[in-house]
Amino acid sequence: MIPRLSLLMTAENNSGKKVRIDKWLWAARFFKTRSLASQAVDAGKAQVNGARVKPSKDVRPGDEVRVRAGDAEWLLVVRDVAERRGSADIAQTLYDEREDSRERRMAQIAQRKVAAGPVRVNGGRPTKRDRRLIHRFTGE
Repeated sequence: MIPRLSLLMTAENNSGKKVRIDKWLWAARFFKTRSLASQAVDAGKAQVNGARVKPSKDVRPGDEVRVRAGDAEWLLVVRDVAERRGSADIAQTLYDEREDSRERRMAQIAQRKVAAGPVRVNGGRPTKRDRRLIHRFTGE
């Protein structure tokens, strides 16, 4: 009787696929920890079907999720749910990104690359020669 009960319970879990939004965001690798995912949902950086939700809100396949992390924003359609975090290849099978969202993100990435200048203009720490020149100039 017990094995049938466990099979029935797993069948029910698979038929009504749903998982908490914070777990799903963590499993889909949008956030490094589940705690960060939960904080982002609380802060309104993740929406389900256009509405602000709590971390305990369940997502199902077919739901639309909007996620903001830093400057990036994703508009996703949930394809599958997972309670465990897997590899990046598996995580990418959990959602489909809308084409306009992908184009917008790629344009932002390209714009950041163009706008980024050299990190150090002066070349870092002074060399031995530079130090001698500085000492001559300051009279030390």
